[in-house]
Amino acid sequence: MNKIVMLWATPRSTSTAFEWMMRMRGDMICFHEPYGESWYKGDEARWPRLTADSPRVPGLTPAVVSERIASAAEQGPVFIKDMPMHVDHLWSDDFLAPFTHTFIIRDPGKVLTSIYAKEPAWTTTECGFAQQHALFMRLMQENAAPPITIDSDDLLADPHSMVDAYCRAVGIPFIPEALTWEPGARAEVSWYDGGSWHDILANSDGLKPQPRKDQVDISEAPDKVKQWYDQFMPLYQEMHRYRLVVK
Repeated sequence: MNKIVMLWATPRSTSTAFEWMMRMRGDMICFHEPYGESWYKGDEARWPRLTADSPRVPGLTPAVVSERIASAAEQGPVFIKDMPMHVDHLWSDDFLAPFTHTFIIRDPGKVLTSIYAKEPAWTTTECGFAQQHALFMRLMQENAAPPITIDSDDLLADPHSMVDAYCRAVGIPFIPEALTWEPGARAEVSWYDGGSWHDILANSDGLKPQPRKDQVDISEAPDKVKQWYDQFMPLYQEMHRYRLVVK
């Protein structure tokens, strides 16, 4: 079986842009939140806001997703972007073993204000910080070393260097040309809500250096966002200590 690189993300963490860069490489079979689609729409859906009218995909289960990934890995190297809350009920050693685990993290203030602006009905579970931290800590304890982790702000401040460092850490070639692409809609990442959360990606032409704000002022944010921020910031800070740093 070929390498299966898993990028564990939270929502609104630049992870889909990173996934698109990995697609531009042309040497990996890529999956966009395959366990997430099962979590939202499958026969065993666990989405907290699931209703009788929610879109469903009959026959889709986590086991089916795992079979598809294993089949792809027989053909070539695989890259997957997904979120830990989609699979926290599946975290057996057997489930986790096939993956080269990597993480992308982002300041909760930036994530949560972005989520709330898009979908105020979002739940704590859907934010994903607690599950991301729990998986990170489990893997670090089991392997006696922190998993490969990049921070969104570091990535956007210096995409070339950060992607290079990520590729070296994972053990895949760095392909600078993959950091640029033509703007346009991305059907491959649009199973959720027709891709409406990816407008910035659709209008972009690559991963390019961008000025970053140190922090987002949440003093005027709704109480829900403030509570989330207080809950999740220590988890993010602990993972942030172990992020890849380009010297």
